[in-house]
Amino acid sequence: MVWLPGGRFTMGSNRHYPEERPERGVEVKGFWIDRTPVTNAEFARFVAATGYRTVAEIAPDAADYPGALPEMLVPASLVFQSPSHAVDPRGPASQWWDLRPGADWCHPTGPGSSIEDIPDHPVIHVALTDVEAYLAWAGLDLPTEAEWEYAAWGGREGQEFAWGDELEPDGVHHANVWQGLFPYANLAEDGWVRTSPVGLYPANGFGLYDMIGNTWEWTADWWGLGAPSGPSCCTVARQRAQAGSVDPQDPARIARRVLKGGSHLCAPNYCRRYRPAARHPHPVDTSTSHVGFRCVRRSPQG
Repeated sequence: MVWLPGGRFTMGSNRHYPEERPERGVEVKGFWIDRTPVTNAEFARFVAATGYRTVAEIAPDAADYPGALPEMLVPASLVFQSPSHAVDPRGPASQWWDLRPGADWCHPTGPGSSIEDIPDHPVIHVALTDVEAYLAWAGLDLPTEAEWEYAAWGGREGQEFAWGDELEPDGVHHANVWQGLFPYANLAEDGWVRTSPVGLYPANGFGLYDMIGNTWEWTADWWGLGAPSGPSCCTVARQRAQAGSVDPQDPARIARRVLKGGSHLCAPNYCRRYRPAARHPHPVDTSTSHVGFRCVRRSPQG
């Protein structure tokens, strides 16, 4: 882990997506944060020590998902599958997301796949319950949205990225993001179609890797607009924040957390959320092939 002394910074952006507004001054206290996302190897040690089974490895309870088709109530996770032909990215995401039976953290693209050759890639297919189980075992926490964004800037701000205003300055890749036209033409100019080893791209000014791209990362904040909620000491406030995070169009009423950092699926023509200020809501019960996490510890330095 890396100790960040904390400080005041400008959070959010007025120049991009509405949910990033407004820019505002935010102060965070010092904290420790993982240099990289939690890897397959690290998550495997947790599973070996505890016998834990992830959400994707257990069939959903029909009572929790009214109206769900029986064939969907099986152990499964969402896997990105690039369409074989050009499609309109403004269309439904079901064009490229496949709820794949047998896909989970150790079978990242489904039955027959394995993490044997990718132990240093970020763990994926982890729902919030899985992340919280790992955190309890490790004695750590998730970063708040403010802590995460502060860490992602690496001591800089006022630019598009922690490394400057260009995504690929002088043609150099600084993060694992989509090259080409999403979702059907991945040129893979950086050599990676899906996740990549952690630490492969340059670190930011704080010595942190993969804060942008590779996988989205869970945070401690419930989704909402305006000032971030962060973890609250008040039970009522927590319950209200959780209830307020629900998508009104969701019949299952699943709460959502803030994700940060973008992933290898973020592309200039579709999702420019490969920036420190970007944010995205994600249902807490949902695991996918492009979401992972990293940990923090808030004890004093030493």
